[in-house]
Amino acid sequence: MNTLKAILSKPPVGKGGLPVLILMILVITPGTASADVSGETAYVLNTLSFLMHGFLVLWMAAGFAMLEAGLVRTKSVTTILLKNVALFSISGLAFYAVGYNLMYEGVDGGFIGSLSVWTADDVAAMSGDYSAGYASSSDWFFQMVFVATAASIVSGALAERIKLWPFLVFVVVLTAFIYPIQGAWQWGGGWLSELGFADFAGSTLVHSVGGWAALTGAIILGPRNGRFGDDGSVKPLPGSSIPLATLGTFILWFGWLGFNGGSQLALGSAADAIAISNIYVNTTMASASGVVSAMLLSQLLKGRVDLVMTLNGALAGLVSITASPDTPTIGAACLIGAVGGAIVILTTPLLDRFKIDDVVGAVPVHLFAGIWGTLAVPLTNPNANIIVQATGVVAIGLFVAVISALTWFSLRTSVGLRLTEVGEALGIDEVETGMRAYPEFEMTSAGAG
Repeated sequence: MNTLKAILSKPPVGKGGLPVLILMILVITPGTASADVSGETAYVLNTLSFLMHGFLVLWMAAGFAMLEAGLVRTKSVTTILLKNVALFSISGLAFYAVGYNLMYEGVDGGFIGSLSVWTADDVAAMSGDYSAGYASSSDWFFQMVFVATAASIVSGALAERIKLWPFLVFVVVLTAFIYPIQGAWQWGGGWLSELGFADFAGSTLVHSVGGWAALTGAIILGPRNGRFGDDGSVKPLPGSSIPLATLGTFILWFGWLGFNGGSQLALGSAADAIAISNIYVNTTMASASGVVSAMLLSQLLKGRVDLVMTLNGALAGLVSITASPDTPTIGAACLIGAVGGAIVILTTPLLDRFKIDDVVGAVPVHLFAGIWGTLAVPLTNPNANIIVQATGVVAIGLFVAVISALTWFSLRTSVGLRLTEVGEALGIDEVETGMRAYPEFEMTSAGAG
């Protein structure tokens, strides 16, 4: 210890001095590198993990906005951007006022929590008791950005023909009630958790929920005018910007590391750090495999590589691995992601066959790949049971589909859901916002036409 005191009294402050100082302290001080961290340090690291991973998930909101803006037509871009900003804000308010406590407070093996406003409770930690493990506000923030993700999934599927305000009313119902109630069944310690249902980061609890809400909405709303011919033919309606859609996909991929990594729910030990590292790798490799799988199948079935399907293959790989990114080997994660990418290619034509107009492919990506990912958990997690997994998929699917359908029908019969034919022809931007995303381009095109 005398040597250590001498170093500290006159530390090496020249070039590279600080790293040298740190290395000397670690080498000389017995047990420093391997000692367990204090309760306060673990509390700080866990809180930091929630916050850092939470703002990565928040960044996914920008990814959804860019992806959807790129895949809708030019005359719909402003409204889709407005919807994404608004739904994120509404989700936060609804989850604060109702959703969080409904999902987590007093579920106790049942079906629903407390209908009350969430309040932060860190009094014990402020008094030196760190047994809670993390700041309550950090947990609320992390959970809130998840519910906003579920709402974002619905936005793109129903784009270009749904009115703004009825859609936002549905977002309130989804984020204040539908999402928290089914979330309570598993993450809130409810009946599915008691059964042993496993969904690490939300293939079903987040992504399939958004997918079911989107599917019911798309069926009830109907397709865009001109999307399908009377003979069953499918008319392509190309999006405004493939570069924007590609950028949105990369942003979502980046944010997904927070989505899955943060679901470890701790960073207070070396074991947690290792687990998060493995989750990052599995998440990335599953997405990469989804890309390659979609490309190969697209080439095989269509004779060319479809970029939009490739982007959705990346997202489907991410959704597929989200149910269990912590247990697979890298090879198994690649397989799970590859199947997800294939699901997008194989199921997208089914929607067209039934004349279900999903503008961005949200249903194949989030619902179908989410179901696959949830059912695949027992392949790598010996504690999971396929019967229980299927029970969770069916129960949550029925609940979300029924309540969503009732909500969509109620909105359609009360205030109306979709634009008039004239309004849809003019474009939703003209009707809902009066603001064009690309005014110079559109005026030039009109003049040339």
